[in-house]
Amino acid sequence: MNRLASAWAIFQGLLLEALPFLLIGVLIAGLARWLAPGGAWLRKLPTHPLLAPLPGAPLGFALPACECGNVPVARRLLAGGAPIGTALGFLFAAPVLNPIVLASTWAAFPNQPWLLAARPLGALLLALLLASVLRLLPEGELLNPVLLEERRLTQPLQSVGLLERRSGLVGAAAVPVAAVPTPRPPLAEVLQHSSREFLDLAALLVLGCAIAALVQTLLPRSWLLAVGGMPTLSVLSLMLLAVVVSVCSSVDAFLALGFAAQITPGALLAFLVLGPVVDLKLLGLFGVVLQPKAIALTAAGASVAVLLLGQWVNLLQL
Repeated sequence: MNRLASAWAIFQGLLLEALPFLLIGVLIAGLARWLAPGGAWLRKLPTHPLLAPLPGAPLGFALPACECGNVPVARRLLAGGAPIGTALGFLFAAPVLNPIVLASTWAAFPNQPWLLAARPLGALLLALLLASVLRLLPEGELLNPVLLEERRLTQPLQSVGLLERRSGLVGAAAVPVAAVPTPRPPLAEVLQHSSREFLDLAALLVLGCAIAALVQTLLPRSWLLAVGGMPTLSVLSLMLLAVVVSVCSSVDAFLALGFAAQITPGALLAFLVLGPVVDLKLLGLFGVVLQPKAIALTAAGASVAVLLLGQWVNLLQL
């Protein structure tokens, strides 16, 4: 019963912490859909594999939310026709590159200036790497089928033929046509769409929080922190802890402060960089944006990159 009570308490804490940010993200996405229904400005962003993620990553400063809130915003960017690299750069980097997270990191570690620079830089490099790797996949293997269909409906006919738009017309080649302004949808329609999106994402968030709470209860943190002084094992253990704990990026620095003295510098940075990109509650939310293959590739790529980053930091700091 004690474990069940602990799991319930952890579940409540994770859910109550993440739901407000999820709501903020859905509201931002709905507002963007209402104010810029055509998304023409999104298609003017750079599409270069390396340059595309760069304008997406700093959007976190303008749209401050944790990783849960960034998922619906990234989905709206993709559905509106934004370059895939730009949306992925936002999805992976914005949970760290926003004023709330940077301020909390500074408040938790005011005497470690290297960490204040290393965390956002590490998040940016990780976002660039993941966006570049995922762009190697065809759109059909990368994006959720529902999102892909919605994205194609917003593409001009010279970019996507009628057959790809699921119109049922066979053999219709892409024909250059003049761009037609998209009318602004009624506010009631936007609110209805946003409500459905919030409920769908909230259901996935509940499932992710439940899994994270159960794993936390069954896997004591003391086991992971017991190897905190070993250069490689400390990084691996804190990476696993970041995935299991699934705490919001806006407060994870204060959680890390509690055990920062027991672990290596590389392990501390690994915890703060990996958690906002890959954790148990996020894996479910990613399902509305990415295909399972892309989610697995994201988790594997982020893990390898953060492990190497943590090892490199330990070589410099120890």
